[in-house]
Amino acid sequence: MMIIFLFYYFLLFLAFFFTLKLFVQNNKKYKNIPPGPPSLPIVGNLHQLKKPLHHAFHRISQRYGQIVSLWFGSRLVVLVSSPSAVQECFTKNDIVLANRPRFLLGKYLSYNYTGLVFAAYGDHWRKLRRITAVEVLSNHRLNKFLEMRRDEMKRLVQKLAQESCNEFAKVEMKPRFSEMMFNTMMRMISGKRYWVDDHEVGDVEEARKFGEMIKELVTLGGANNPADFLPILRWFDYDHVEKRLKSFAKRCDGFMQGLIDEHRNSKQRANTMIDHLLSFQELQPEYYTDQIIKGLALVMLLAGTDTSATTLEWAMSSLLNNPHVLEKAKKEIDTHIGQERLIDEPDISKLPYLQSIIFETFRLHPAAPMLVPHEASDDCTIAGYNIPRGTMVLINAWAIHRDPQVWSAPTSFEPERFEKEGEANKLIAFGLGRRACPGAGLAQRTVGLTLGLLIQCFEWKRVSEEEIDMTEGAGATMPKIIPLEVMCRARHPIIDTHLS
Repeated sequence: MMIIFLFYYFLLFLAFFFTLKLFVQNNKKYKNIPPGPPSLPIVGNLHQLKKPLHHAFHRISQRYGQIVSLWFGSRLVVLVSSPSAVQECFTKNDIVLANRPRFLLGKYLSYNYTGLVFAAYGDHWRKLRRITAVEVLSNHRLNKFLEMRRDEMKRLVQKLAQESCNEFAKVEMKPRFSEMMFNTMMRMISGKRYWVDDHEVGDVEEARKFGEMIKELVTLGGANNPADFLPILRWFDYDHVEKRLKSFAKRCDGFMQGLIDEHRNSKQRANTMIDHLLSFQELQPEYYTDQIIKGLALVMLLAGTDTSATTLEWAMSSLLNNPHVLEKAKKEIDTHIGQERLIDEPDISKLPYLQSIIFETFRLHPAAPMLVPHEASDDCTIAGYNIPRGTMVLINAWAIHRDPQVWSAPTSFEPERFEKEGEANKLIAFGLGRRACPGAGLAQRTVGLTLGLLIQCFEWKRVSEEEIDMTEGAGATMPKIIPLEVMCRARHPIIDTHLS
């Protein structure tokens, strides 16, 4: 037993020695890198990262500048909170910064870094991106899925109407948004509904389990796992992160494989993402493998569910705290759409104020406040500073969207700001450059139609006179720390005519 203890102490000493040596060498080697706060041996600046991360990073930027160097263990990290520097990142440096850091999350949830989000920049990623852009998320494909989205949103409205047909009823919105988005994405992917009404057949327990998995994943996402930067922690599986990721990946893989097998054994192809990709598999089996299909489906489900549900919750919270904005949006819909029919996706382009509300929600509450981390594949410069190869680059979209030099009254919810032409181009909620989120179009369609229907079909008010608490919680998708509870009442003319 004593020999085993001595062996472990020896390994710890070696790890400490080599990490300290690497840390000292790195600090001497890197010249003209951005300024930053003092760092400690071994851990670097990791001890300064309090949650939510985008707030901690913003405080550091306020003290040390809009381009900051940090050390995550021995890993150099450059934090960018400057709009001009971000443009430089994704114009002249777009290819150099098109790589992703190799996090444990990517290893286990992205099939050993082969999925769309975490794949290295190169031929494989370009093929995945083309498949996604052309075969999964193109306007043509999204239009084919329109009826599925429309039906799920209508079901949400019907449920709310049943609970508030005669008087105001108190409802919690996030679970409803999550169920709607999970069903919407699952129907697009596999044609199946999981959260169902009492008279329907569905696997509610499976949906509940997967919903809990998504919540767990949100807490594990982003650059907030110390084991990614201090390899010694992986020996002990710090906070059981790796064990949880392995379990999560195994469950996800089994779930997705079951869907693929079910569709493969079906006698006819349906209008689903899996069926479309299986058709390509028959033509090019060497590339359209089950792993590729599972990876794309998993990205769609994980990235498309919580982000849109969270955005809708923030949007409704902002409207309830700004009733004059809600009233203005209602008048716009009543004027251009009326009560004779329900609002539909093609109508969103005719409702500029509703679009402005969505833009303002993306500005104040970006679903991925730190975007997805980038990694420099070669030496480059940003704003005159040297960025060595292998540096991880983080973009604080939340801070940039609240920069007083870019936005007037930056913390106020003022959709009118987007009446000025070109203002929406300042938003970076979905990233920039070749690694920008390909699901931006789907997110805008989903959020726009859902929000429009809720405004058109219901009266809304706060539970009390107090404003809705807008405190942000920790997580990759910036959830509200206090879930939104509201009072809603159906607007009878349109409910009775179209949802009875």
